[in-house]
Amino acid sequence: MPFVTDDPNMLDDWLVIGPATPVSASASASAPRTTRLLGETVQLWTDADGAPHGSLGGQPLTVQSRYGYLWACPSGRPARPLFDFPEYSEPGRRTIDCGGIGVAVSGLRVIENFLDMAHFPFVHADYLGKVPHTEVAQYQVQVEPATGEIWATDCRFWQPRASAAHDSGSEVLYKYRVMQPFSAMLYKSSFRAGELDAIGLFLQPVDEEHVIAHTLLACYDDDSTDAELIAFQHTIFGQDKPILENHAFKRMPLEGRAETPTRGDTSSVTYRRWLRERGMRFGVRAAA
Repeated sequence: MPFVTDDPNMLDDWLVIGPATPVSASASASAPRTTRLLGETVQLWTDADGAPHGSLGGQPLTVQSRYGYLWACPSGRPARPLFDFPEYSEPGRRTIDCGGIGVAVSGLRVIENFLDMAHFPFVHADYLGKVPHTEVAQYQVQVEPATGEIWATDCRFWQPRASAAHDSGSEVLYKYRVMQPFSAMLYKSSFRAGELDAIGLFLQPVDEEHVIAHTLLACYDDDSTDAELIAFQHTIFGQDKPILENHAFKRMPLEGRAETPTRGDTSSVTYRRWLRERGMRFGVRAAA
């Protein structure tokens, strides 16, 4: 079938298409669950053995279930396996799907915002940051040769309330990881000594200017309820959503000087260069 994009970054990789549980619980070939991917309708169902199946635009779709979500490869010829997420199955961690939130902007914009610490005191005041604690300390960013993933390490930022379980300010250690153009992880200080909570952001590309953002927690928290943890994530994302949707450019400008980075934007600069080197076209603003 002809796709709305010919970008192999989208066609030959694994793209999230929603949580696995509703499909395994209720969908069948005669009454499939539907969603959207790359401008087409996706139908999802399970067979008698509980294995997931799907179609994209009426054509068979390659689907797998991992980490509590369904993932699809539109071309049926994945260029690589789905990324590893070892924290998902580590004993003692709580894994919580925080639900999908629609955002009217390129998914590349959402990932770039996820990597940006400089906006914490201004967009997430009294949660992830607070004036006058606005400085982004120097941190390290590199692309891992073995996996091709971006890692940002030694990130530190003072936060009034780093998570649902925090009720006082502290300096928080962060690590960021970008596995795919539309998938990233955040690792941050937890209440368990020597351990980091993990937060996954997996974006379902509805089309070039719309995504459904799926957030997954793999955290150490014995006190907060699921509802409290989800509400905290929704509060943070709810603060980001109007900022993202009001960008001057809905799609990511990768060429030219449409937007000027600062020292605190090392992750963003690396991400954009990484996208250019991959030949990313989906969700990208054409150069003037």
